[in-house]
Amino acid sequence: MLTRKQLLALVLLTLMWGINWPMMKLSLRELSPLYFRAITMTLGASWLYFFFKARGVRMLPQGTEWKTVATLALPNMLGWHTISIFGVKELSSGRAAILGFTMPVWTVLLGALFMGHALNRRTVWATLAVAGAIGLLMAHEIGNLAGRPLGVLWMELAAVCWAIGTLMMRRLTITLPTEALAVWMMLMASVCLWGLAVAVEPLPTWEFSPAMWFSLGYGVLINYGFAQIIWFGLARDLPPATSAMSVMAIPLIGAFSATFIVGEWPHWQDYVAVVLVMSAIAAVLLPARSPKPATPPT
Repeated sequence: MLTRKQLLALVLLTLMWGINWPMMKLSLRELSPLYFRAITMTLGASWLYFFFKARGVRMLPQGTEWKTVATLALPNMLGWHTISIFGVKELSSGRAAILGFTMPVWTVLLGALFMGHALNRRTVWATLAVAGAIGLLMAHEIGNLAGRPLGVLWMELAAVCWAIGTLMMRRLTITLPTEALAVWMMLMASVCLWGLAVAVEPLPTWEFSPAMWFSLGYGVLINYGFAQIIWFGLARDLPPATSAMSVMAIPLIGAFSATFIVGEWPHWQDYVAVVLVMSAIAAVLLPARSPKPATPPT
């Protein structure tokens, strides 16, 4: 049973990560994708490093821990954060959030394909639901004169990267504190992002509107900052069902908050897709109910 403090923290976390999707879209109106990711991730990881260090967390990897950090950073940080931002650039932010959060289903499917994990009826339903959501949104993007079907592919590739990283984390023996692991994965990914940004994107002018500065601050302080702190505080004690409900709500919040933040109005395809994806997440993350014991004969 969650305490009142834990419930409040979980609600704040869900809102922070849900609202982050339209906030990213707002940033991309004035800043190119790779520079946006490089700036927010670098600054966010930097202040998190000193925050956790001040709290006594061992932050410096030792020996083979560096290899573990680099191995996990490739799909979890560089893959997901780089590819997904191109999806956000191409699509509406709400639609990108819906597609991005197919990641739990991809985790189950890849585990079944390559690690021998068992499939069941709930997994089959989740797969069909996700396929339906992707097909529906892809068809709408293709049918729309201003549609961006490539954005759908970007988001699904990003979700697959996240799923691969999740499976890798389950298999590797990690001795580094999770806070330090996350911070160093972000810092390593940031170095790559800066290199890619300098190589392929024009330098920013830094003449941003107040809304743009606010959205950048949101990315640094909230998405890569306070949300991470709240998550690490909850992760060890959060029941699986509660965690699943939070994950289910994030794309819903992303889709509907986009109307108020960037003026994106969902289409009927988005409403159907978010229901399909939420049901798929529930199927793979919510624990199955234990059968009730048989009533003894009287």
